[in-house]
Amino acid sequence: MSGQKELEFKGYAMTDPSAWSTLTVTPFQPKTFGPEDVEIAITHCGVCGSDLHTLTGGWGQSHLPLVVGHEIVGKVTRVGEKVKDIKPGDRVGVGAQIGSCLKCRACNDNYENYCPQMIHTYNHEYPDGVITQGGYATGIRAHERFVFPIPDKLESRHAASMFCAGVTVFSPLKANGCGPGSKVGVIGIGGLGHYAVLFAKAMGAEVWAFTRGTAKAEDVKKMGADHVVDTTVPEYWKDLQMTFDIIISTVDHFPSGGSLRSFLSMLYVHGKFISVGLPDVSEPLPPIHPFDVTMNGSLIGGSHIGSKQDMMEMLALAAEKGVKPWIQELPMKDAGKALEGVKAGKVRYRYVLKQDIAPVEE
Repeated sequence: MSGQKELEFKGYAMTDPSAWSTLTVTPFQPKTFGPEDVEIAITHCGVCGSDLHTLTGGWGQSHLPLVVGHEIVGKVTRVGEKVKDIKPGDRVGVGAQIGSCLKCRACNDNYENYCPQMIHTYNHEYPDGVITQGGYATGIRAHERFVFPIPDKLESRHAASMFCAGVTVFSPLKANGCGPGSKVGVIGIGGLGHYAVLFAKAMGAEVWAFTRGTAKAEDVKKMGADHVVDTTVPEYWKDLQMTFDIIISTVDHFPSGGSLRSFLSMLYVHGKFISVGLPDVSEPLPPIHPFDVTMNGSLIGGSHIGSKQDMMEMLALAAEKGVKPWIQELPMKDAGKALEGVKAGKVRYRYVLKQDIAPVEE
């Protein structure tokens, strides 16, 4: 844009893993700008459990300094000469994936979110050696395939967390037939789980929310859940055997000695248990026995974020149905407080940070 001040790339970065929630403003090298790239001045970024797992080392070592955040909203400042459908001034989002090979079978079939050469939005590396940095920052650059125009009906603060939490549950709901007449169970009512309830209802399903205790029961009813099940009640699953077409598990921690048998028993014939919560690498899923899946022909699977096609369909549905996440807004300088809140389980139900290093006029 003529007269546009050049974007300076700075972010709230972890520099010492022993003080993972102490983030300091640090300059960083952005993606090398290419002909199909979009540069974005960030206005908002959601706080994801992935940010916490990465900063605390639960998913392995990090490149330092590291800026996390992959639920990004901002305003386009410039585009490469080959970019077709995005222009300076547009309001757009970026999610948990920033690149792929764009030529393999998965990419050609609109499954770029499963590309073997995918590049994550932060703590990953471009082919030229530049380390990817996330959205707790002033700006980001991305290939146009991974940049998503936001409908006018969606506020930026509401759209932000859709770019990871939202699409992570929308994609498997869509892929596994969620719609009118289907019965969907959602395990865990946090950032992902509350989105699973919101989107399953928007898609027309009857929804059961499974949560430990009753502290979130009234909230989840207001979100649209038709039924709330307290998993601390003994044999809570017995009256629901052979009920669900889909169960979405959003939890990233299963209690020691736990079992999937009770959840699998609630699936109808060929029903699907889809895991989208990602714990630390040291915490696998509980064991199962072949009998657990043969008696109802149930299937166990997973899902990884979503494609551009998924993103655009999700955003259109959210705009049409008025889907709004339950969020708590904070200035970006309070990112450390937000991360501590996620770790302590205090968030209701997603923190969204407003960029304050170099505020952008919206």
